[in-house]
Amino acid sequence: MIKQHLKRAAKYTLCSTLATMAMPLFAQSQDKPNVIIFLIDDMGLMDTSLPFLTDATGKAERHPLNDWYRTPNMERLAAQGVQFSKFYAQSVSSPSRTSIQTGKNATRHGTTNWINSESNNRTPFGPSTWNWEGIKKDDITLPKLMQQAGYKTIHVGKAHFGPMGSEGENPCNLGFDTNIGGSSIGQPGSYYGEEGYGHIKGNKSRAVNDLEKYHGTSTHLTEALTIEANNEITKAVAAKEPFFLNFAHYALHAPFQVDKRFADNYPISADKPKAAQAFASLVEGMDQSLGEVMDHLEKLGIAENTLIIFLGDNGSDAPLGSIDGHFSSAPLRGKKGGIYEGGVRIPFIASWAKNNPESSFQKKYPIAKGEILQERSTIMDIFPTVLDIAAIKNPKGNTIDGSDLWKIFAGKKDAKHKTDILMHFPHAHRGNYFTTYIAGDWKVIYHYNPKNPTQPKYELYNLTNDPYENKDLAQENSKVLAKMVKKMASQLEKEGAVYPVDANSKSLKPIIPAK
Repeated sequence: MIKQHLKRAAKYTLCSTLATMAMPLFAQSQDKPNVIIFLIDDMGLMDTSLPFLTDATGKAERHPLNDWYRTPNMERLAAQGVQFSKFYAQSVSSPSRTSIQTGKNATRHGTTNWINSESNNRTPFGPSTWNWEGIKKDDITLPKLMQQAGYKTIHVGKAHFGPMGSEGENPCNLGFDTNIGGSSIGQPGSYYGEEGYGHIKGNKSRAVNDLEKYHGTSTHLTEALTIEANNEITKAVAAKEPFFLNFAHYALHAPFQVDKRFADNYPISADKPKAAQAFASLVEGMDQSLGEVMDHLEKLGIAENTLIIFLGDNGSDAPLGSIDGHFSSAPLRGKKGGIYEGGVRIPFIASWAKNNPESSFQKKYPIAKGEILQERSTIMDIFPTVLDIAAIKNPKGNTIDGSDLWKIFAGKKDAKHKTDILMHFPHAHRGNYFTTYIAGDWKVIYHYNPKNPTQPKYELYNLTNDPYENKDLAQENSKVLAKMVKKMASQLEKEGAVYPVDANSKSLKPIIPAK
């Protein structure tokens, strides 16, 4: 399997070369803005010194975790742009990453679980028809549309778009001209250059490719990927091509190996064990990367022409507390893979890399400065938002589930903005076989019961009055519960959801409770 993985790594380089040769043989002028998606693995809303939660007046509200982490460059980026307090992803990686690239909810694109590199991990009662092969070569993707519009398209870091041997394994098949470090793997074999990022020591089946020049050095994986991303930006600028960079860090995913550059900032204690120190150092290393990219854009003189979209791919996986408690994401409840807000709320910042009111791009696409926005939004919104700024029309017949965010970025209200949230997970993981649906003040959690199909479990929370999901109101608000489950079931059908199955392989569609 390892030899097979290394052979595929060589194919990526060849594919990248061929894709570059297929680009138009003329230099593009800077008539389009550059776009960077800066994606952090397993980063929840509270894994930062930048507060995203607000009080009743909309003012930033600090919590203890904000004082544990150090992310000055996130603070820098947010100060010159907007951040969202209620931005949602899927509860695990591959569904979110596929949604970003396609603009479709996981129920529609069908990749409803994280993708195992070697085999179909549907889990015992999961749907046999879920899309475990991920994004296909013929799918309409954001990089493909950007590429067709004259952008240099670059992927650096974690991909996790498809398993080994699939079309989605190699980002070059999906519209990227260049791929560095992206493959089927969802976590790095090692973060250490001394260990070859898994090739020399560590988990060799999860080794990160394309970084051989750093093997045997003290270069942390986050640092190596940042150097490579900045090099690709330099090449695009030299060629006078607008670029689309999908910079997807492996951090903060396990293994929790300390980033030695920042370890001293996080002393080990009874409530902050060694793993928590390592996680926090990975957070600061990621933030250092953000600052280095911003500095590089300014050095090249293109910062005011470059939009940065910063986000995580699912809720926090910080090694603090239980899956359903108020620890890793405190005061939010839950963490990655779970059913509560801490498992699906993520940090989101949108900003020009450098503010310049005289910039023609910024005049046309203004972003409010230093505001925390309350509009409920999702990762599916990125697709139409990027298409808008790149002056690309969504292809006819291509259904997307997101909303263009530019009016909201400018600090205005948008009556057309979609605010309902549907998160469907018909598999077993940390949270097993569930769907969550948010509309208005309410959130319903529907637990399918494969072993006793007629007896599902329901939870109901009023997120306005109880944002930390402490009081389940399912028993005392039966009318609201029935209404929410009915709306949830309708949305699942509309988006073509596949469901968990019982012991006889019969689909378990939601049962609407009696009022």
